[in-house]
Amino acid sequence: MKAAVLHEPGGIPRYEDFPDPVAGDGEVIIDVKAVAVENVDKAIAAGTHYASEKYTGRFPAIPAFDGIGALPDGTLVGFGNIRLPYGALAEKSVVPQGSYAPIPDGIDPAVASVMASAVTAMSMKTAAGFVPGETVLVQGATGVAGRLAVKVARLLGAGRVVATGRDDDRLRALGADTVINTAVSDEALAQAYLDARGDGYDVVVDYLWGRPSEIFLRALVPRSFAFGKPTRVVQIGESADAEIALAASSLRTSGVEIYGAAKGLDPQTMAEVYQQIVTWTRSGELTFDVEKVPLSDIETAWQRTDLKGRRLVVMP
Repeated sequence: MKAAVLHEPGGIPRYEDFPDPVAGDGEVIIDVKAVAVENVDKAIAAGTHYASEKYTGRFPAIPAFDGIGALPDGTLVGFGNIRLPYGALAEKSVVPQGSYAPIPDGIDPAVASVMASAVTAMSMKTAAGFVPGETVLVQGATGVAGRLAVKVARLLGAGRVVATGRDDDRLRALGADTVINTAVSDEALAQAYLDARGDGYDVVVDYLWGRPSEIFLRALVPRSFAFGKPTRVVQIGESADAEIALAASSLRTSGVEIYGAAKGLDPQTMAEVYQQIVTWTRSGELTFDVEKVPLSDIETAWQRTDLKGRRLVVMP
């Protein structure tokens, strides 16, 4: 079969022949249809992610740990828990029986491959307890998941949506009321957060962390004795940096509460969230910007930097 083959950590996958997977006891062969290439896939391939050893523990290896494919009977499924070295970026993969779930009728495989990005945005509800009418700040709205978070906030009934990003017009078209550019001085950025807060930020979905989040949390510290309005921050990504310097006063006096994106999740909640995403997708209320490329173009596609909020989806 043809596959995207990685030969060393940090390398570029190459379009090559690779031995077909053979199903063992309790395994099934997946005919791969679509794979979304995300930042986590590249970090794993580079050897910089904590799961790198699990998914690329030996070389040569095929990157990407999940995707959309067909079972031998033709049923379209989302699959994961692949058996090394057969990652998803190939014509075929192999997974244990049951390591897949049916894709709802009427959902294009390419769209199905990126729907998980919208699931992360739903953490504003599952982790932070968002209620309609609240003000939402999306930290990192320029990226694929951040853009979806702006849309999801509107669909959930946000009163105001503030977004940090570089494409003001596009983000406003998606539903942002105010756009904050983070490519300014620390003082200007802190002031921008204060100017846009209105009656206060209720929920923050954070795909950035690093410098912007550090400045934001510092900006919320009251300038005088006051009871800080609760601001529930959901930590999702770290595209700006993996660490911040967190002053004690940012928690002690600002009313900030910080949660991980997995807070409140269990199998039942995940199923409910996924069904909501499916409903919005079928109705056309939630749309996904994808850039489809053939597997044969993987070497060039892997290095692209011009996607501008579109998710790269490889079609074997």
